[in-house]
Parts: sequence; structure tokens; C-alpha cells
Amino acid sequence: SVGLEKTLNAKGLLYIDAPISGGAAKAASGQMTMMTAGTPEAYAKAEPFLNAMAAKVYKLGDCAGAGSKVKIINQLLAGVHIAAAAEAMALGLREGVDPDALYEVITHSAGNSWMFENRMAHVLAADYTPLSAVDIFVKDLGLVLDMARASKFPLPLSSTAHQMFMQASTAGFAKEDDSAVIKIFPGIELPKAK
Repeated sequence: SVGLEKTLNAKGLLYIDAPISGGAAKAASGQMTMMTAGTPEAYAKAEPFLNAMAAKVYKLGDCAGAGSKVKIINQLLAGVHIAAAAEAMALGLREGVDPDALYEVITHSAGNSWMFENRMAHVLAADYTPLSAVDIFVKDLGLVLDMARASKFPLPLSSTAHQMFMQASTAGFAKEDDSAVIKIFPGIELPKAK
């Protein structure tokens, strides 16, 4: 986005770096989060449109790049949380724990996350209709690792989560909901559609 901003500015155009978070459901209801960066002049012209598209608009800097970096860091957490949620549910299944009871306890305990609560509901319903596909996290965690590699910064959890999504993708679950990452675990019986 830094290069795009320079190219556009050279042509007399303004640019706002404005990645979004929230998925299709939040987009439809106008509840997106937008992570923005750009010149004050660009903000002055774009602000009414940004506010119309998102419930939360964060201003993260005066030049492009900061919005994209924050979005990538958000995706680090989202991907790691989904992978950890799948691992926790898979362990519970392997140990014979009632998955509905496990879900109920975790969603009311300190181990809960928005991703556990949202994505493990898909697993319990045996509904892998993609709201966000496995391959989205192959891409997004790849961007996370690219950013860290450029800074020579180690990301062991992100690397492991990326490998989990890669494994799910190559196993044939690329276009399924990202909760299908749970399908990589051997020796578990996933819940059936009710």
C-alpha cells in the first residue's frame, strides 16, 4: 500500500489504506471494522464514506501501510485462535468429552475466544459452508509470515497455524469454512449434522 500511495500521489490522487475486518455478515449489517492510514487531506475527503461503510474506523497513521500492518496482525490472531480452537475441540473429541458440553464450558470460561465460540459452533453443527474458507487463512497467515520474515521476527505459533491450514487445504478442504481445519486431526469422530 505504501507503493500504491506514492504512485497515486504522483498523479495527483489521494489514497487511504483501509483494510476491513468482520466478514460478510458484519459487512451486510454495516458493522465492519476498518483499519485506515492516509494523509489528513485524504481523510477529510474520504471520512464520510469510511464512516458509512464501517461501525468502527481506526486512524492509524498519516501514510499508507499502518492499516495493512494492523490488519495482518489481526489475521495472525484470528488464524492462531481458529487453529487453537480446532486443536482443543479435537482433543476433547479424542478424549471422549461430549462436544456440546465442552463448547458450553469453554464459551463460559477463560479459555474462550470469539473464534472458538463462532467457529466451533460450525463444527458442532457439522456445517462447513464457507463464511471464510481454509484457503483465506493459508493466504493471510502467509502474509503474516512474509511480514515477519522481512523483519527477521520469529513467529512460532503463526508458523504452526499456517502449516495446519496448509494441511487442511491439501487434504481437500481448501474451499470449506476455515473451521474445517479440525479435519486434519486423526482418530476423531466429528459431530454429524443434527
